[in-house]
Amino acid sequence: MFTIALTIFTFVVTVVLIMWRPKGLNVSIPALAGAGLMVISGAVSLHDMKVIASDVGGASVTIMATIAMALVLESFGVFQYVADFLARLSKNSGKRLFWYISLMSLLMTLVFNNDGAIIIATPIIIILLRKLGLKPHQQIPYLLSAALVDTAASAPLGVSNIVNLISIKIIGMSLATYSEMIFVPSMIGVGVLAVLNYVVFRKKLVIDLKQNRLSKKHKPKPGNHPFGPNFEAAPAEIQFETPSKKQKLFMRNILIYVLAIRVALFVGADFGISPSITAVVGAGILLIWRWIKMGTSPMDIIRKTPWHVLFFAFGMYVVGTGIANVGLNSWLVHQLQPFIERGWFSSIAATGIAVSLMSDLFNNHPALMIGTLNLTSMHMSQMDLHVAYLGNIIGSDIGSLLMPIGLLATLIWMFVLKQYKVHISWAQYLRVTTLVIPPTVIATVVLCYAWVRLIYG
Repeated sequence: MFTIALTIFTFVVTVVLIMWRPKGLNVSIPALAGAGLMVISGAVSLHDMKVIASDVGGASVTIMATIAMALVLESFGVFQYVADFLARLSKNSGKRLFWYISLMSLLMTLVFNNDGAIIIATPIIIILLRKLGLKPHQQIPYLLSAALVDTAASAPLGVSNIVNLISIKIIGMSLATYSEMIFVPSMIGVGVLAVLNYVVFRKKLVIDLKQNRLSKKHKPKPGNHPFGPNFEAAPAEIQFETPSKKQKLFMRNILIYVLAIRVALFVGADFGISPSITAVVGAGILLIWRWIKMGTSPMDIIRKTPWHVLFFAFGMYVVGTGIANVGLNSWLVHQLQPFIERGWFSSIAATGIAVSLMSDLFNNHPALMIGTLNLTSMHMSQMDLHVAYLGNIIGSDIGSLLMPIGLLATLIWMFVLKQYKVHISWAQYLRVTTLVIPPTVIATVVLCYAWVRLIYG
């Protein structure tokens, strides 16, 4: 009884501290403290810890290496060039800019991962919007839509989200099988989300960016990205730096290299090469490339890499395991088993809703861990297990967006906004997500079911 009481108390306090973050408390601290108490209470055994360390280790290394690659590209100015390029393409149309920013957010998560994309893209978007002369309240549709697309875009590829990588290993699914089953429906689902974002924000988007700048009485404050230059806002026409042919060639080559590493993660896995090894080698080569070209040692990237993501993932996995071990897992099995047995659609829908609710209550890291451990204890066929797991991913990567607490990436995003003095309240966030997330989850569940029926019969 003491173990159950202490476990529940630890879980509640951990979640509250992560949501509250008093005095800017790093989210990894309550996660690790909660993990320690779970072990002390006896809810998590030393054997559980060994299994967790094994599951989290490779996934964490893969994600950290990918974030390091993204930081290297940022130091090369690649993302700033892309943002300026999209601004030029927008041709002073705020609506066109909205779609280009959403596209950039999607691609950055697909090529890197959602946490890295949030950390790097958000400051760049803020700087770009300030440079284009948008007032603080005019920036919100672009920033919020970009964040939602960015985080939801982690669903199509297993390597775009640390918790996806961990859970994939738990159920024994390959990256290729994961992509085969969910890439197409979840990509369409992200498209549905982007369209819904536009419908919600269309009346708040700036129609003519040039006219909007001319109507301003004061210049916007210049942005300051930690890895890029400052930009002064111009009142009318904006002058973007045009890269030379040599710079364009270099950026093209480096993007091709990064895409090749992304493909190698899947190809290597089919030949028994751990994605973490491929990611580390790829990041190492890129760091050496930068050292040779710019004379900059890798130490700055090591300092800038958000290592707390690794500790947060480990801590929340332990917390999730603890709460599952004291009865939540058995209760969930009892509740979900009838839906799992009714067929694939019911299975995807039930697990999707369950993980969505858990994610929005206490973050998707423990939610997906609990949901995945729950599935592995049901003794179903491998095919049925994989299909039910699709619902877990939909709930963890898309359904979790309903509340800011749902994803670590969203918490990071709000922290970055605060650093740049951009205020988006929970009420503003919820006014949008309550309209766009539920229909996106429903659409993606239906699409996933239709897709697996199409390819597996």
